[in-house]
Amino acid sequence: MNAFEVLRFAARGLAANKMRSALTTLGILIGVAAVILLVAVGEGASREIQSNIQRLGANSLTVSSTTAGGGGGGGGFARLLGGGGGGPQQGSGPRTQAKDLTVDDARALADKSATPSVKSVSPIVNANNQTTTYEGASHSIQQLVGTYPSYFEASNKPVVKGTYFYNDDVLAARKVIVIGQTVAENLFGDLDPIGKQINVSGVPFTVVGVLKESGSTGFQDGDDVAIAPLPAVQQSLTGFGPLGQILVQATGADTVDAAQSEITAVLDQRHGITGTATADYRILNQATLQETVSAATGVFTMLLAAVAGISLLVGGIGITNIMLVTVTERTREIGIRKAIGAPKGAILGQFLAEATMLSLVGGLLGVLVAVIGAQFTIAGVSPVVVPSSVALALGVSVAIGLFFGSYPANRAAKLRPIEALRFE
Repeated sequence: MNAFEVLRFAARGLAANKMRSALTTLGILIGVAAVILLVAVGEGASREIQSNIQRLGANSLTVSSTTAGGGGGGGGFARLLGGGGGGPQQGSGPRTQAKDLTVDDARALADKSATPSVKSVSPIVNANNQTTTYEGASHSIQQLVGTYPSYFEASNKPVVKGTYFYNDDVLAARKVIVIGQTVAENLFGDLDPIGKQINVSGVPFTVVGVLKESGSTGFQDGDDVAIAPLPAVQQSLTGFGPLGQILVQATGADTVDAAQSEITAVLDQRHGITGTATADYRILNQATLQETVSAATGVFTMLLAAVAGISLLVGGIGITNIMLVTVTERTREIGIRKAIGAPKGAILGQFLAEATMLSLVGGLLGVLVAVIGAQFTIAGVSPVVVPSSVALALGVSVAIGLFFGSYPANRAAKLRPIEALRFE
């Protein structure tokens, strides 16, 4: 009996019990679809988090104050991640007299003799949730940033219309502002906002640019933002208090760690941090954060896949159960075939083929269901199908058919013809 005849007999055997075969296939389908979809959700969540981190800009470090005064202005980077944390503190042990971050600290970090690995330094104050109006239209800006022009490059916020403000605008404390897409749409609609004057909490600012759309993350709208010169924001909205953050851009990806060490040395000296004293600031290293997030999401994805893999195991046990029932039901048929000369290999091959066909069909349908399901948002995450998970899940489903079908097939092949013929 050739391979084609073995497959034909197997297909005929499965067709004889359509409902039972369909239910067995359904078990494998659910298992394969669950594995692929859960891995896709994990991958989608990982990419979304990585994208949020990368919004800060390449080679960037964020210095945040841990004092009460500086805490109010922080959170821009933390909001990108959907949390309020600022990263690990520098140092441990007793705290010295805490100091806030200041513009003088930012100037010290920009000193090339002390920080050769630093490309730019952008002091930041935040005046969030500012009510802004334009000719009857009103909008509350979620995040209004006062900073320097270097902030645009360091935070990866390109302007799509108009221009940035410049160092002269900072020195003169000009009330100019660059707005995000959400602000532009809510205040101006289809009008060109460039050159228009808006009122931010009663203070007039002239729009000079509109930021490129960056998208939303959870409850945080990345386009509901406005950026203005630091002195103008301090004069009009926040007062000349401490900074919330200092955004530092390293000269390159290979100098980020060196830049962090230099920042630590400068701030420790300026803030009087010695020995084991706990620092009054914290530094977020984007590269380190990305590695940590990648490792965490990788473990998360593996756990999801392992949980889904249990469904495949259950489906395999279902195949064993059904094939054992099939062997029992067809004992007399097996005896007749062996009596007229069917070899052991033909019997073994037929039942193995039946089990493998059940798992293969279930696997293919599971892949189809998973690919369709991945087109929809699941738990707020856009799934990303990983090709390796598709190949693995499909391969495992076929292997399950072979493995769990081998015992019933071997049992059928070992039946003695005389005993099988006497079976009722």
